[in-house]
Parts: sequence; structure tokens; C-alpha cells
Amino acid sequence: MRISEIFFSIQGEGIQLGLPTVFIRCFGCDLRCSWCDTMYAVEGTDFVNLSVDEVFAVLKKYGCKRICLTGGEPLLQSEELDILMNLLLDDDYHVVLETSGHRIPPDIFWNENCVISMDCKCPSSKMQNSMDFPLFTRLRSQDQLKFVLSDEADYDYAVEVIRSNNIKANIIFQPVYGTDMGELAGKVLKDRLVNVRTMPQLHKLIWGDKRGV
Repeated sequence: MRISEIFFSIQGEGIQLGLPTVFIRCFGCDLRCSWCDTMYAVEGTDFVNLSVDEVFAVLKKYGCKRICLTGGEPLLQSEELDILMNLLLDDDYHVVLETSGHRIPPDIFWNENCVISMDCKCPSSKMQNSMDFPLFTRLRSQDQLKFVLSDEADYDYAVEVIRSNNIKANIIFQPVYGTDMGELAGKVLKDRLVNVRTMPQLHKLIWGDKRGV
């Protein structure tokens, strides 16, 4: 597996916000979001090659049964992840898969011990045309659909997506780091988006824009 980093921190995004978690950041991505904050895991040579067994051995050292698979785009390494997921589920781990809405997660991720956290890319990302909208309607009530919003156009786009699709998953509106979260929350309240959670990147509020947290 091409691994950018493995670290222990709190979950900074979504419905498991604040929970201690071991993060596996996979290297490589087939999208190029304009505001990407982990380009070190997208391009270049800043990664190590580890076997699935080596990755699992590192995870065991942390003594935490909560795992987040992130990237980059983890599903570029879906064959290796399938093997790793079998090891994790057999050992009663709980997993969050962070992926974009352009790749179908393999069957093993549609498991009661896994939360699929899927991004819907908005116009400011320049990747909105890559989205597979029927994927969003497949998400379960335990999953989450996340919109990272930079401006008014992103907000309007996100509202149209959730109003035009039968989405059962938890819906997260997250401002691009450095933009006004209060303004976004105000819009959600004004438009009575009663099923939308407005949430920050908690790890950045605590430690700033750093790696390994």
C-alpha cells in the first residue's frame, strides 16, 4: 500500500467529531480540487510502501478500535483496502471511509461497522463534473454526505443537490478552512435546512493547518 501517514488524533470532521481515531492517509488521488489541503498525499513522492500486514501491525500499536481511511483517494487502492478491511472487521474495529462521490465503495464497506463519508464536490473545487449522483442515494442513514463550501455558488449548488435527491445519509456543510462559518450557519438557518449539520474542521481549530493531526 502507498501510505502518506498513519497517526492518532481526534476525528476533526463529520458525525464522529471529537472521537479519538487512528488515521490511515493513503497516497494518491485522481481528482485535483482547487482548495485541496492535503496535496502532499496527492502528488510527489512523500509516501512509503507497506504491506497490508505491516499497516495492520502499526494500527494495533495505538490500542484504538476506531479507524479512518482517508487520502488522497483511498479507493485507488481498493484491492489492498478490501484485505485490510477484512482484518479490521474480524478484530472488531469500526471504520470511517473518507471518499469522493465518483467511485463506488467495494461491498465490504457497506457494513454495519463502517461509516461511508462521501464528498460531493462543489463548483469552487473545479471537480463537480466528476460526481456520480446516484451514489449519494445509495448512502445509508449511518453514512454521511459532506459538502465543502467556499462561496455562495457552492452553497446554492449543495442545496440543489440535497433537494433534488433522496438522500438518507447525514448531510454535512463544512466551510473551506479560513472562510466564515457563522455566515454559512446563518444561511442554513434562514433556509430552514433542518437536516443539515454545519460543522468545522475541529482539528484545524485546535492545532491549525498542520500535518499529522
